[in-house]
Amino acid sequence: MNYWVQGQVVEKRNWTDKLYSLRVDAPVEPFRAGQFTQLALDIEGERIGRPYSFVNGPDERPLEFHFITIPQGPLTERLQALETGDKLWIAARPAGYFTLSEVPDARHLWLLATGTALGVFLSLLKTEELWRRFRKVILAHGVRTRAELTYQDQLDAFQRDHPGRFMYLPFVTREDADFAMRARIPESITDGRLEERAGASLLPEDSQVMICGNPDMVRDTIRVLEQRGLRRNRRSQPGHITTEHYW
Repeated sequence: MNYWVQGQVVEKRNWTDKLYSLRVDAPVEPFRAGQFTQLALDIEGERIGRPYSFVNGPDERPLEFHFITIPQGPLTERLQALETGDKLWIAARPAGYFTLSEVPDARHLWLLATGTALGVFLSLLKTEELWRRFRKVILAHGVRTRAELTYQDQLDAFQRDHPGRFMYLPFVTREDADFAMRARIPESITDGRLEERAGASLLPEDSQVMICGNPDMVRDTIRVLEQRGLRRNRRSQPGHITTEHYW
């Protein structure tokens, strides 16, 4: 199979003026939840591509991707301009190791995201393996404004389908919201608010943590967790912290 295959937009959803999702039909190879592919457009004679995680589960079609427009970026503004029926390029073979096969077993699985990094966790949450292996799953999602809290219908469905086992904790940093914490995720770990809201303790003996999003959040959260005795997860030395960087 060629590196690139052509896909077609079958649905577009604008969440805000800069935040959007595309659903795409394309003949890509099978993937594992947590992996990513590349999306590309031909721009001024050059094929420009960037990596994006799958939002859909491995058994779901069409493919789905979640974006935020980067001002003056070479690709995201053009992707946002696509409409139903438009074509784009997709890397046929998925990549990446931010998957459950890389995460040891534990009682609690903590999923910590900012912005559009929520998408990769939605894909993971759609798998039977996640619910089979972990007794309780806590998803913390940090954004700047309430309008950026996307996929609420899907998150509500997870809570209905897994009562008492799934906890969704939104964080909004730039405005007050009575349903969300106004804090950064690492700060909420330091002062205990995250665990209080989750009704669970973030401890090495019963926790696995997957982190994806803003590099500052990822770095600061790792530092806070390491102070609690959690270690980075490596194949040669299993630990508690598995990370993915979005840029």
